[in-house]
Amino acid sequence: MTIRPSAVTLAAVLTLGLATTPLIAQGNLGNPAALTEQAPATYKARFDTSKGVFVIDVRREWAPVGADRFYNLVKNGFYDENRFFRVISGFMVQFGVNGNPQVSTPWKNAQIKDDPVKQSNKRGFITFATSGPNSRTTQVFINFGDNSRLDGMGFAAFGQVSTGMNVVDQLYGDYGEGAPQGRGPNQGRIQGEGNAYLTRDFPNLDFVRKATISQ
Repeated sequence: MTIRPSAVTLAAVLTLGLATTPLIAQGNLGNPAALTEQAPATYKARFDTSKGVFVIDVRREWAPVGADRFYNLVKNGFYDENRFFRVISGFMVQFGVNGNPQVSTPWKNAQIKDDPVKQSNKRGFITFATSGPNSRTTQVFINFGDNSRLDGMGFAAFGQVSTGMNVVDQLYGDYGEGAPQGRGPNQGRIQGEGNAYLTRDFPNLDFVRKATISQ
């Protein structure tokens, strides 16, 4: 299958990989059921990355369940050291598998209910990836262009890049689509092996140095 977005089934492009290695989570991120704090009505998530800084403005009214999950993940450091493992030019950039398998494993089945779609998947808007109805966990994507065709598939945007979209545009994307459709990282191996796999086999991937919440 070609890696061009126009020839890739969108439902497959924005799906979640499955891990096969059972591991025990550690620290505050080891119990997803405990990280359910309600987010403020609006908040900012600052991402300091290997390419620079971008800021996401989140509005809870757009997608409250998704906004709450994202808030808890950012606040508790889940996205720190995450690689931007799937970058499809003109389409989207996807991230959200923690680099430590002991952290990512307990989140595989920590699924949240879908939100109604209230905001379109336009350039700069951020949305959770899914593997079907009510299957959102931790992976998110930022739209590079107008992907409003995703709206009817249930992809509910919960925030928008307000500062640093030029940084998002520069994230390394030459690996293209992930395996097996392309030559990019295999999501199952990311889940099972973490950053050890990515830094060894895909050393050029950009990554999140630190993600933080501000009001």
